[in-house]
Amino acid sequence: MVKKEVRSKVRVQKHMKIRNKIKGTSERPRLCVFRSNNHIYAQIIDDIKGITITAASTRDKELAIEKTNDVEAAKTVGTAIAKKAMDKGINTVVFDRGGYIYHGKVAALADAAREVGLIF
Repeated sequence: MVKKEVRSKVRVQKHMKIRNKIKGTSERPRLCVFRSNNHIYAQIIDDIKGITITAASTRDKELAIEKTNDVEAAKTVGTAIAKKAMDKGINTVVFDRGGYIYHGKVAALADAAREVGLIF
């Protein structure tokens, strides 16, 4: 019988491959996405200094999202993270999809961030 890998373990392995190639700097930080069953999170990270510059998620009270696990919520988070980045003077980022397939919620978050003016 063939043993199938656990889906979350496969995602972590993919994320490690991505992280070996992508590094966030002060000039061009990394936009990292994490998706759980109920929420979606986005962070802008400077890997050289090891700090999170800004973050947004569906759990933020100021976003006031009712349904937190759909594409519309991801678009709202993408818009919020892009606005926060622009306020801090960040225009270009490196996109880290976190090992997730670039489809659905992850793609919606990225497209919403691009629409606000974030370049990646």
